[in-house]
Amino acid sequence: MLYFLFRSLLQGEHYAYENPLFRGGCAAFFCFLLLALSGQAGIRQLMRFKLGDRPEFDHATLNKLMKDKENVPTMGGIMIMGAIVLATFLFADFTNFYVLMGLFALVWLCVLGAVDDWIKLTVARRDGGRVGLKTYEKFLFQIGLGVLLGYFVYSFGRYNLAVLADSPEPIEAFRVLTVPFYKQGLFLTPFLFMAVTVLVTTATSNAVNLTDGMDGLASGCVALTALVFMVLSYVAGDAELASKLLMPHIPQSGELAVICGAILGATLGFLWYNCHPAKVFMGDTGSLPLGGLIGYVAIVIRQELMLVIVGGVFVAEALSVIIQVGYCKYTGGKRVFRCAPIHHHFHLAGWSETQTVVRFWLVAALCAGAALATIKLR
Repeated sequence: MLYFLFRSLLQGEHYAYENPLFRGGCAAFFCFLLLALSGQAGIRQLMRFKLGDRPEFDHATLNKLMKDKENVPTMGGIMIMGAIVLATFLFADFTNFYVLMGLFALVWLCVLGAVDDWIKLTVARRDGGRVGLKTYEKFLFQIGLGVLLGYFVYSFGRYNLAVLADSPEPIEAFRVLTVPFYKQGLFLTPFLFMAVTVLVTTATSNAVNLTDGMDGLASGCVALTALVFMVLSYVAGDAELASKLLMPHIPQSGELAVICGAILGATLGFLWYNCHPAKVFMGDTGSLPLGGLIGYVAIVIRQELMLVIVGGVFVAEALSVIIQVGYCKYTGGKRVFRCAPIHHHFHLAGWSETQTVVRFWLVAALCAGAALATIKLR
């Protein structure tokens, strides 16, 4: 909205507001202030609807450590999503195809997470259970989203290629899988592109969800990841910069820097209340769409493998669960970790919750720095 207003008022001149990186910074600042100032009111509304969390783990000691989190309001992800959507409409070109698909993915996963949270907090509680949506039900909707995103993003990439056919060397960058340390990248067939899209959106969405288990842990790690992808989105959308840094140039993808900036500001604003001791949790309502949206951005700008480096903490959290479950089934009950996801392992090992969260943030920052350092290493 503001993008079109300034564009009409300042037409014919080159102003900073045309730069998506600048508007991403504006979106970050706006979202942070919005949540920091309105967060308390949002928390009161969640408490009014009695959406208090009741964490329960298959570990008696961990249940004692987490007992003080009972009745802390959850589903705070609604506040994060609202801020991101509002900032996107204010600062981004919301007629941009990639922006619209990003908002579509955000709403899809937010609704999925909200349904899961609502069942756990209302229906399941009345029935004496703790389970929300079943695993296969969540996977079904996540895979369905991945298929839709893969089809439309690939189709739009082919459309862009047709538009650019008159250029000297039109490159099918939209289907290049960028490999760190490898200059050429790998070209994907339509089927492989769809498969990669489904894998990345589903895996990233669930990995962030698994990371959301301590005060501020997921919020801080998502903010760092969003910062890196804000920069990478801007580079991918700029032909000259992408060429210099040997990255695929994806026309019109620079607008995703605004969405990444909104994620950055919204998660930092939420962290104002989510830091220890947390006054609110994001729940699946926030963690599923945040992870899926970051995965979507990585797909559009062809940096899926870079996401593995940037989101090293998310990868470790997801792998710890896979290893724990697999080993437990294989050995008939034995465990590799004290408890999974792995942040609980360190908590049970004697680290305080604050120590665990801050140390994981440090690892996330190192992963973000390492990812940016690999850009010129081809």
